[in-house]
Amino acid sequence: MNRTFVIGAGFGGLALAIRLQAAGIATTVLEQHDKPGGRAYVWQDQGFTFDAGPTVITDPSAIEALFTLAGKSLHDYVELMPVTPFYRLCWEDGRRLDYDNHPQRLEQQIATFNPQDVAGYRQFLAYSREVFNEGYLKLGSVPFLSWRDMVRAGPQLGRLQAWRSVYSMVAKFIRDDHLRQAFSFHSLLVGGNPFATSSIYTLIHALEREWGVWFPRGGTGALVNGMVKLLQDLGGEVLLNAEVQRLDITGDRISGVQLTDGRRFHAQAVASNADVVHTYNCLLAHHPAVAKRAAALKRKRMSNSLFVIYFGLNQPHPQLAHHTVCFGPRYRQLINEIFNSGQLAEDFSLYLHAPSNSDPSLAPPGCASFYVLTPVPHLGTADIDWRQEGPRLRDRIFAYLETHYMPGLRSQLVTERMFTPFDFRDRLHAHHGSAFSLEPILTQSAWFRPHNRDDVIRNLYLVGAGTHPGAGVPGVIGSAKATAQLMLEDLAG
Repeated sequence: MNRTFVIGAGFGGLALAIRLQAAGIATTVLEQHDKPGGRAYVWQDQGFTFDAGPTVITDPSAIEALFTLAGKSLHDYVELMPVTPFYRLCWEDGRRLDYDNHPQRLEQQIATFNPQDVAGYRQFLAYSREVFNEGYLKLGSVPFLSWRDMVRAGPQLGRLQAWRSVYSMVAKFIRDDHLRQAFSFHSLLVGGNPFATSSIYTLIHALEREWGVWFPRGGTGALVNGMVKLLQDLGGEVLLNAEVQRLDITGDRISGVQLTDGRRFHAQAVASNADVVHTYNCLLAHHPAVAKRAAALKRKRMSNSLFVIYFGLNQPHPQLAHHTVCFGPRYRQLINEIFNSGQLAEDFSLYLHAPSNSDPSLAPPGCASFYVLTPVPHLGTADIDWRQEGPRLRDRIFAYLETHYMPGLRSQLVTERMFTPFDFRDRLHAHHGSAFSLEPILTQSAWFRPHNRDDVIRNLYLVGAGTHPGAGVPGVIGSAKATAQLMLEDLAG
């Protein structure tokens, strides 16, 4: 029997499979690893649980919608816990901002940086909400398949000054340098340079203010497992250790899916949640019509990579927030080096995740699990040998954390593991080891991004970070809604 296949059990792939299966389309997800999740893989070691990827849930309504359309309740599958503050933002000069959804408390903190910026922040929030309404609520799950779709969106994008960068729009309203960093760093969460990414991405701030920041009890992996169970309850399936080697083409349609272990499946339609460059350059390399597409994709600007350390300590650090952003001594110059330099910067900024402060079950009794990451250049920007540089950077980061945030860290270590751009490249097939697929600049967004349905191969679809609307959990779940709409229309025809 012909089935519909989704390649990759990341958030986007699972969300798409749920939508298809709930509509009565027999769907199988093919996952190359031994667990589902994709970038949201879970590591376990010596009683510690580490979420490998995304840890910030900002639109629970999009997740709830998947369960609702299936006639189920999210709460029967996973518990989402509110995180307060959303983030603790810290600077080396001792300044700190606990950013959350309490307007009066937030404005009181802003006033300690610059009283005049309270009014500026209100203006920025109003702008962010307008972008959120236009860019996320109206267009975030609508496929852009033709130039006409872009033309229709053009007037609104122009009115919102989408050609301006995130940072320049924040700076238009806010004067204090610390606060400009605090309200512009969000684009880094989806692989965007705040000084180059379209101001449309300021919508992330309004998104957080609208629904808050959440974390699944049991870790992000618990949400992945809940989505897998929902899919299975609907009659769908997830095959693990099922790496796709190639997609067979007959005429202008995919006819089959070939796995590396020799298994082959007839396919009614295929949606790829795999890296978009890998999909065209490897899975379809044998198809002559795809060669130009693959070459063009490889010339696109890719987002940065990440260097991540997962570590467990034999004691907790309750002084930390669940999410802490540690700004380094430089901002603009450091970000420029991350996106444009062929070398690794001497300094860094960090995101520190302390999930067991919210959920102690993620570590053994009396212990705590953490991860810390820093944005780094992708392998196409900086040809760094991470086998040598990784341990050096790990030592520098641990020393920095011990000095500024986590006294005694190195003497408390129980377990640690690194994830470098090499791992993004080799484990996730990410082009150049990019952590977020194509960089979200204006000329690589909406219609300019790889389309949710291929223009030549009529039953090939894309879902996830590499297609519209882009990276981040809300983005890839939005892409699933857009792609499902197209697939259901085509499969019903």
